[in-house]
Amino acid sequence: MSHPIVPATLAAVLPSTASRIDSPLVPCHPHAAGVSRATLTLLTGVYAGRLVTIDAAEVIVGRAESADFVVVDPGVSERHARVARTSDGGFYVEDLGSTDGTFVGSERIGLSLLHGGEVVQLGPELRMRFAMVDVVEESLDRRLYESSIHDPLTQVFNRRYLADRLVAEVARARRAKSELTVLMADVDGLKQLNDTFGHLAGDRTLSIIGARMKRLLRGEDILARYGGDEFVIVAPETGCIEAAHLAERVRRAVDELQMSAQGRHVGITLSIGVASLSEVNSADDLIAALFALVDARLYGAKTAGRNRVCTVNPGSAAPPVGTQTSRN
Repeated sequence: MSHPIVPATLAAVLPSTASRIDSPLVPCHPHAAGVSRATLTLLTGVYAGRLVTIDAAEVIVGRAESADFVVVDPGVSERHARVARTSDGGFYVEDLGSTDGTFVGSERIGLSLLHGGEVVQLGPELRMRFAMVDVVEESLDRRLYESSIHDPLTQVFNRRYLADRLVAEVARARRAKSELTVLMADVDGLKQLNDTFGHLAGDRTLSIIGARMKRLLRGEDILARYGGDEFVIVAPETGCIEAAHLAERVRRAVDELQMSAQGRHVGITLSIGVASLSEVNSADDLIAALFALVDARLYGAKTAGRNRVCTVNPGSAAPPVGTQTSRN
């Protein structure tokens, strides 16, 4: 069998097989070589893909806000399990008397050592993976998760994340018998702006509006881009009157923006519909009914002249205006 001919110029620079075997591999990131960190990555649920690094001696996982790793799942107890370090630097998972149990693989455990790669299940559905990763892999995992839940243009949450999160928030509100309100905002005249100044101007406008709206919200509020020119705000523990005041603050903040394109002033406004969970509690599909109601009220705001907030169905009498309630 004949061997392929290697040009002399290449043969002079190619190392021999022996030298390639004997030569040590040099990592691309020497400063990161050998550095590994313990992590938990959610595999199911609203936050699938979310990663937490175990930097402390222990991490408590559960539904309670006092937990170190808060998960949104009705099958998980408030303080469900502990992932902690052993005295020799290893790790273990311990059930904290949960209602529905903690599992490693298919086995229900009280306490189990972790070595890396195990899938830990809390309750009937929520699963997470324990792994030892280097800092480069950890950074990549975090970036991938963030990009999967955010709109790339405005950097607010995307529609898929909103849909998943809303299921959890409605379940939480019903369980706690608390209020939840949705605001749907439409950017007035975005198509005309795109036609006049180009889509880059329209994209920039959406980014500015998203950033302005985000500054007016609490940490627990959810802001997502719902469509091309629509944003949705989910406000937990917020009634309709209180949410109407929030909507008015958002509308006014956008109306006061001073923007220009090609040396010309550009006026941008929002039309906003507001609807609360308590208004649709008798519906078979609460989320579909809630969005149908808030969409109808957004349409009412648009047809009434735009740049306004609507909290009642088109043609209905306006409700009494209550005093503004603090949402802090």
